[in-house]
This record gives sequence, structure tokens and C-alpha cells, in this order.
Amino acid sequence: MEVSVIGSSQMNLVRSDLGGKQVGYCSFTKNLNSKSKLCVGQSITWPAKSMNNGFSLKASACTQAEPVISENADAYRKSKPLLQTDGVKLFVGLPLDAVSNINTVNHPRAIVAGLKALKLLGVDGIELPVWWGVVEKETMGTYDWTGYLALAEMIQKLGLKLHVSLCFHASDEPKIPLPEWVSRIGESDPSIFFRDQSGQHYKDCLSLAVTDVPVLDGKTPVQVYKEFCDSFKAEFSTFMGTTITGISIGLGPEGELRYPSHHNPSKMNNHQGAGEFQCYDKYMLNALKQYAESSGNPLWGLGGPHDAPGYDQQPMTSNFFKENGGSWEMTYGDFFLSWYSEQLISHGSRLLSLASETFHDVPISICGKVPLVHSWYRTRSHPSELTTGFYNTVNRDGYVEVVEMFAKHSCQIILPGMDLSDNHQPNESLSSPEMLLAQITSSCRKHGVEILGQNSMVANASNGFEQIKKNLSGDKEMSLFTYQRMGADFFSPEHFPSFTHFVRNLNQPEQDSDDQPMKQEECVESLTSNHLQMQAV
Repeated sequence: MEVSVIGSSQMNLVRSDLGGKQVGYCSFTKNLNSKSKLCVGQSITWPAKSMNNGFSLKASACTQAEPVISENADAYRKSKPLLQTDGVKLFVGLPLDAVSNINTVNHPRAIVAGLKALKLLGVDGIELPVWWGVVEKETMGTYDWTGYLALAEMIQKLGLKLHVSLCFHASDEPKIPLPEWVSRIGESDPSIFFRDQSGQHYKDCLSLAVTDVPVLDGKTPVQVYKEFCDSFKAEFSTFMGTTITGISIGLGPEGELRYPSHHNPSKMNNHQGAGEFQCYDKYMLNALKQYAESSGNPLWGLGGPHDAPGYDQQPMTSNFFKENGGSWEMTYGDFFLSWYSEQLISHGSRLLSLASETFHDVPISICGKVPLVHSWYRTRSHPSELTTGFYNTVNRDGYVEVVEMFAKHSCQIILPGMDLSDNHQPNESLSSPEMLLAQITSSCRKHGVEILGQNSMVANASNGFEQIKKNLSGDKEMSLFTYQRMGADFFSPEHFPSFTHFVRNLNQPEQDSDDQPMKQEECVESLTSNHLQMQAV
């Protein structure tokens, strides 16, 4: 795929602290060798390899004003940003593989073009995933931050803020593995990974049962994560509190606080199973055995529930999740589910504590991500939440303890699913993302925990944007929403115009009489509606 910038005037990046000097996007670090600036008519290629499909972006700069904030641009000096969300800042996520496995910036020209378009729209900042498997790839304790430093400098020079996500998991698509030295340890001791009842291992993150066990060449995962965070803090010290305003720490699979209960997704004609309990690796079974013995029921510590369904089975077909009289509401069910959820919360607390201690002396927010497991929410047992690790049923609020954990460490909660509505869920799943979101936000409000919102997927349907807008304008008291994420789908002709419309219509403020809204709006309209032409190739 190819991105080109075409127009009648050059797109200059001007910063007052540089005395109006143009800043070339390729001279930020030694990895970006070209000294050329992002100029009109320059061809920008973005390989389709990691983008699912290709796209072509053609942008024309407006002659009335610079497309990026400048003290010398009269049309922008007095005008307000188009984006106003009553205190909610809008961030957009970079591609997961913005930095390659060899620590270089992937398609940097396309990234700069995209960032400039977002800046012009009024987007406040960018979310950057930073991968353990890229930075500490070959040897424990040896870090290479080159590619991420380059991106941080790009974002800083464009005047955008940055939220960093520290990812201690792997990704299947695009393929981003765990560090090579961790994978070698896993080959000799696969019990450091989650294991289900059939013996299948989930190798995209470490089992939470080893969080404080010295399984990594004599060190615990917490010790390794702490050293990683210390190195990050030192390397990015000049960005802390100015460009970098927030850090989220990965808490499990895909960075979320949960068990990988759905890593073998259901294929039952769009009927989603409840997932499986992930408690069969050596370390989880040892913890369960100790818990059962301490509670006076040693036989309960031999394994997980024998009557729970498999990945592809309807949950109500098994005795464990049966609506009335199921094992989940018996004494054994309470025993197991209490232990299972406590293990998850204990793990989350250790990592949030680590992050809070590491970054307590820098003016940034610390947060972690909690999934919105909304399938089967309209049942009494909430089976999908139970297998994921949240002991939430019709009889019990399973999110109070989670929210209290975040409050204890003065951390914010990232909640995805702000684009999901009940009336667009399959009837068979008995799902309710709106009711679950309301339940969690109620607990957050009660305990003073701030919510940072995210969408679940690129919203190609207008109802997704409408649902986001509804959630942002509600009483959830969010200070930041991150739209995920840049890439070919994001810049596609089916999506980007809708995203532009969504941004421009987020509670636009009334303009003062001396503002010049027409020049700014006409410029954005020209750039985003007429000259930002994305064509699949």
C-alpha cells in the first residue's frame, strides 16, 4: 500500500521553541536515516504485511493555515480545537507493530502522515504499545528502546501527548512473541504458562501463579517486570510528565486482568461458549491444593470443576453453570470460584503495586485494563465472567474487589467496549455490554476510581460511534478515551470519514466572536472530507 501527500502548499511542522524551524520526521534518531521532511507530493509507503490490507492516503494541505499548531499561523492562533468532550481527552492507538521485532520503526512516513491528520482533527494524544518481547528480546536485563524512543520523539515534536502501554504478553496478529530467553525457559518448563483441562498450554503470557515464583533464571516475573519498568523510566525520563502523561501496565492476556479462558474460541454457528477454567498448570494446581487443605477440604484441591463445559459447549448444557441448582451456587462452587478470582486479584495487585512504586515520583497516571466480559451476562451464573476470573453472579458483585484493588494503589481502570450496545449483540449469547458497563462504573464511582474508555474494534458502523458518544457524554466521569487503532482499517474509505465526523461532532463548543471557525473548519473539512482520499489497493 502507498500513502502520498499532495497539495498546493507544504505541510510544515513548526514549534515555537524551535524558532519556527521546520523539523524533519526522519532525523529524530539514528534509525531514521533520511533527512527529508514530510513534503507535498512525497510518496509514503506502508507495507500491507502488518496492516491486513493496503490503503492509499492522499492529503492536501490547506493554504489558510499550517496543519499543525504554530504561533505564526494566524488562522489557528485564536481558534479553539474542534474536539471538545467536556474534559474527556481523545487519544488514538498506534499499530501494535509500530516498532518491528528488530527495534526499528515500521512505516515511519505513514505514521507521521497519520499523526499529522489526527493532530489537525484535534486529537489530544497517542497510545503506544511497548512490547517486552521487542525491548528485552534476547537476554534478560539487556534492553533496546531505540524504536520506541524514535516514536516518542516524533509524537513530542508534533505536540501530541503520549500514553504508553507496557505489554508483558505476546501477540498472534501481528506476530509479536515473548522474549526469546523466556520462550527457551518455557520449553523446558511449560508449567510457567497457563494450561487447560485437556493439557493445552496458552503461551502468550506467563501463568499468574508464577508471579512471585523464581522461574525466570532465579528471578520472579515481578522482579523482571520491575527491572523492565526501571529501565523504561530512566530511558524516557525527558518525556515523563510532559509528553508521557500515562502508563498502563500489562496484567495478563492481551494486557488485560483475566485468565485466557477463551483462547480456543467457539465456532458453534456464532454461539459463544463460556470458555474454560485455566487452573491446570503445575503452579496453579499447587496453589489450589494448599487452599483446599487450609479450608479443610483437601479433595477439592485435586483439580478444577469436573462438571464445567468445554470451550465450544453451551454453558447451560453442563451442571456447573445450570441456571437453577448448578454447582456454581453450591458450597463447592463458592469455594472454587472464590479461590480462582482471589488468585487473579492478588496477581493484579502485585503488578499495580509495582507500577505505582516505580512511577510514584513522576507526574503521570498509572492504570490497568479490565475486560468487558459481557457474554451470558443475562443469565444467573454469568459463566463467561466466572471462567475469566470475575466472581460475578446474580447473587454477588464480583467487581467490587477488583475496583477496591485499583483504588488501593491509586490507579485508573481502562474499560474497553465503549462502542458496544445491547441491541447489536446476538440473541443466543444473552449478552449485555451496557448493563455490565453500568455495574462496573457504579463500583468505580463509589470507590473514586477513574475510568479510561476504549472501543473494542474499529467501528465501521455508525452505531459504534454513536454508542461511544453516548458513553462519553454520560455520567461515567471519564477523563480520557482511546480509539483503537491506527492501520489500514482505520484509514479505509469506509471508516476514516466516519471517524472524522465523529471527532468533529463531539460536543463542539460555542465560539467566541473573535474566533475564526470558518477558516479552521473549512481547512479540516477540505483535508478530511475532500483531500484525505483512502483507496484500497
